[in-house]
Amino acid sequence: MNKYIPLSVPNLRGNELKYVSEAVESEWVSTAGGYVNQFETSVANAVSVERAVACQSGTAGLHTAMLLCGVTSADMVIVPTLTFIAAVNPVKYIGAEPAFMDCDDSLCMDPDKLERFCAEECELRGEVLFHKASGRRIPAMVVVHVFGNMADMERILEIADHYHLKVIEDATEALGTCYSSGKYAGRYAGTLGDVGVYSFNGNKIVTTGGGGMIVSRQPKLLDRAKHLTTQAKADELNYIHDEIGYNYRLTNLQAALGVAQMEQLDHFIEIKEQNYLLYRKRINGIPGLGFLPFREGIRSNHWFYSVTCENVSKERDRIIRELSERGVQSRPIWGLIHEQAPYRGSVTYQIEKAPEYRKKVINIPCSTNLTEEEIDYVAECIRSVVMSV
Repeated sequence: MNKYIPLSVPNLRGNELKYVSEAVESEWVSTAGGYVNQFETSVANAVSVERAVACQSGTAGLHTAMLLCGVTSADMVIVPTLTFIAAVNPVKYIGAEPAFMDCDDSLCMDPDKLERFCAEECELRGEVLFHKASGRRIPAMVVVHVFGNMADMERILEIADHYHLKVIEDATEALGTCYSSGKYAGRYAGTLGDVGVYSFNGNKIVTTGGGGMIVSRQPKLLDRAKHLTTQAKADELNYIHDEIGYNYRLTNLQAALGVAQMEQLDHFIEIKEQNYLLYRKRINGIPGLGFLPFREGIRSNHWFYSVTCENVSKERDRIIRELSERGVQSRPIWGLIHEQAPYRGSVTYQIEKAPEYRKKVINIPCSTNLTEEEIDYVAECIRSVVMSV
């Protein structure tokens, strides 16, 4: 096997080496340095908000967001089950409990079931929502924009407003995704709720190797985010700390990489969309296969490409294995979180669609440095594997 096409790898063909070298030469390599501020500004400008606060990872950002939204150990937080587990673990970091929701056909949280859960399983006491069976307060929810798609934020924000819920947007996979029409035309994933979080892990559309960013349209929340992520120093000179803080600040070296990556974000999104359309054209017509679409009315960043397989002679895992034998890396969607060992016995509500997508989704190579020849090869491998008996 001579050819190997990985699932998702960084594209570092811009000014990454130049800026990182400058950071090293300046000797500002830790959590202080000019590139951190530049990176925060570049992300804020890209998603049309005034400010952003850099942090160590998307997970650290989500943990911080829980604190910003007032989640305590006595609370419950509404979360999706179809997502990467890092979207939910911060609920447990706080000591709170999750309530798991189903997905709709976008793979994002189903607003219909969310609304029914709030109406049937919960009750408002004044302006506070409580889960009737457990008695836990529900101050917040986590909405994940899966694979660069956009959750139905129009519906979700209406529901959140009615039930007085803070909305934490896990936009770790959706940097650059925005509404192109409708009530929120021009608004970006991560900037619609109370707090939004982006990730710059190695497989994301923009990477710093590891890193995250917190955004909000509420300046006081960002002030506190900065405070919490830098060890909650009330007096930096005398090392006086007024609450428990965290060592969640991004390093200048990572930020230098991020500044170079952000210079290419629009170009990366263009490539992602072009490659998505090429794949659809090549895979169209293969019996039993579909290509998961992105929601209408949005400009998606097309971060991940998802093939759905139904009524094919081979099971999903066998398809993945045979693609690997041909040098094509692919993967199934995540295991549902409510079925994972740390979350068994957690509250769930009418989870029906997520297990079906769990069984049939395969993610295929989606790097921004894919060539048309490689896309043709992947498509031909998929056709060959699915059609062979």
